[in-house]
Amino acid sequence: MKKNIGKTIATIAVVVILAAVVLIGAIVVVPTGYTGVRSTMGQIDARGISSGVTLKIPFVQSVELVNNKQQDITLNDKIWSETSARTAVYFEGVTITYQIVPEKSAWICANVSNYRESLVSSGLVASAIKASSKNLSDVDVTNRGIIEPAAVEYIQKALDEKYGEGVVFINRVVINNADFDESYNLAIAEKQTAQLQAEKQAIENQRNIDKAKADAEVVKTQAEAEAEAARIRAQGEADANAILNASLTQEVLENKKLDRWNGQLPLVYGGTDSSLLLDIGDFTGSGENGATASEPEAAPAQQENTPTENSGSAE
Repeated sequence: MKKNIGKTIATIAVVVILAAVVLIGAIVVVPTGYTGVRSTMGQIDARGISSGVTLKIPFVQSVELVNNKQQDITLNDKIWSETSARTAVYFEGVTITYQIVPEKSAWICANVSNYRESLVSSGLVASAIKASSKNLSDVDVTNRGIIEPAAVEYIQKALDEKYGEGVVFINRVVINNADFDESYNLAIAEKQTAQLQAEKQAIENQRNIDKAKADAEVVKTQAEAEAEAARIRAQGEADANAILNASLTQEVLENKKLDRWNGQLPLVYGGTDSSLLLDIGDFTGSGENGATASEPEAAPAQQENTPTENSGSAE
């Protein structure tokens, strides 16, 4: 009796353990950011399982978790290409950030083998970057603000052509380094040096031209200012002379003569008739012989016309 009870208990325990194992195997938890893809005897269900708890038939069904979060693929090898001018250029340290569209998770599991490794392959990325660089100039191809968006566009186009639209979404492309061949860099450096020297010379020439123009303008301004000042002075003098001439009447001139006269008369007056000369000495008292006007020279004694004794007698 005791043996039967022990066997029964052991059997129940085994059944419970098996049931627990089966139950645990039937429960599947789909984490956030993932999509569950149910497969029944190798047949993939086209309907994905959203995040949460779901059940499967143990040993018959399986649920694969597809990552729908942003994922990165980094290519460390150099990717050689060329520009629109056929200049050799290379890219290295390329990182692609992509996402699998949740609604396409089951399709990817059914149609892409080893999708975790080959969904966004290095060959596809390299080909797309080469195609994007061939449309860019030598100046733009090394500009990350230009080459990276172009790479996103071309990689997305390549994935759409391979898998169809709305399967894989490219979020971003980062290119750590884009550069030319060393010989091209040397040529560019020489060209830039020559260009900088030419620009520097042009700036210096323009500075000299501007200075010459400024100096000429200063000279012109000074000359105009001096001419204007001279004109103003001349106008002032002319105006003053006009006023003075207008005020010089005959009476004013006579008065000015009297103001300037020292009280002495001139010794000789000469008129328009040169034979008319007046000796002022006669009036001032100084003559040729030194006689004064108050003491005139005595007139010589006149000889009396007295007849001699014999003048009146007849012989």
